Amino acid sequence: MKRRDFIATLAASGAAMMTAAEENTATRDALGVVLPKRRLGRTAEFVTMLGVGGYHVGWTTERDAQAVIEAALAGGVRFFDTAESYQKGESETRYGRFLVPKYRSHVFLMTKSTAKTAAELRRHLDDSLRRLKTDHVDLWQVHSLASPQDVDDRLANGILDVLAEAKASRKVRFVGFTGHSNPEAHLRMLERTKDSQPFDTCQMPVNVLDPSYHSFTVRVLPELQKRNIALLAMKTLADGRFFGLKRVNDRVVWQTEKPLVPGRISVAEALRFAWSLPISVLISGNENASMIEEKIALAKSFTTLSAADRGRLVAKVADLADGKIEYFKRPVKAG
Repeated sequence: MKRRDFIATLAASGAAMMTAAEENTATRDALGVVLPKRRLGRTAEFVTMLGVGGYHVGWTTERDAQAVIEAALAGGVRFFDTAESYQKGESETRYGRFLVPKYRSHVFLMTKSTAKTAAELRRHLDDSLRRLKTDHVDLWQVHSLASPQDVDDRLANGILDVLAEAKASRKVRFVGFTGHSNPEAHLRMLERTKDSQPFDTCQMPVNVLDPSYHSFTVRVLPELQKRNIALLAMKTLADGRFFGLKRVNDRVVWQTEKPLVPGRISVAEALRFAWSLPISVLISGNENASMIEEKIALAKSFTTLSAADRGRLVAKVADLADGKIEYFKRPVKAG
């Protein structure tokens, strides 16, 4: 399917799905005004359209991490992402210190595991719950699928049994899978589990460059919609590489004279593009409170882009879709 045709086919179904989700949720809770919510796929759960990315919670300063959490809650965010692999558990530990003790009953909490075997997966869950200081997480995801072979290996090692056990024991409510390098891995997982349908969610890159290079949205999103599996969007700003300069701990890791933002598009357009697709939540990393506050403001003012407008944004940046900005993608042929 051509990218232009693909984007057009999403217009009607995506708009209908998101309108229904936003209209059928409360706008306040005990903490205050809540951002608009969207249905989590085929579940009865609704989640805020913006979520906090846990990776940045782990590597920024502890003070900034706490400030991000508090600013997110004050702004109406109720979805919090993390993973056992982030900073060797530090991200989870900080949630266990600053988020869970006071706010657990008000938030949707998700963590992930990179485990390759059943035994390792069980251990990761117990360790995550201990660090998070909770008896359950709302969503637990098989993390960072790299290739079709990686999928086959994990399935052969019994990970689906552990997911089922975790749900049965009520240590987790919903399960999913993630990956940012190869849409073929996602397609293999969907194919291998088409009869059992174990997954409630799928997390993958969704951004304005993606339709033009090794695309998750072109290839995987239609399959998710067929099965009503919730899509969790990440890498909406390509891990910061939409900008001209990216620093990590005072070290320059990305610099370009041709930045997408603001050279071609704005941050608002980048986020509106993702929110205008049928995603349940946009998960975004923030090094400080001002970053999450900016995105909260954009969520509050969000209006859906038409299919034509989305197509124009894709075309405006298509010549930059060569794999350098989306460095996390690793094209691998299906095994």
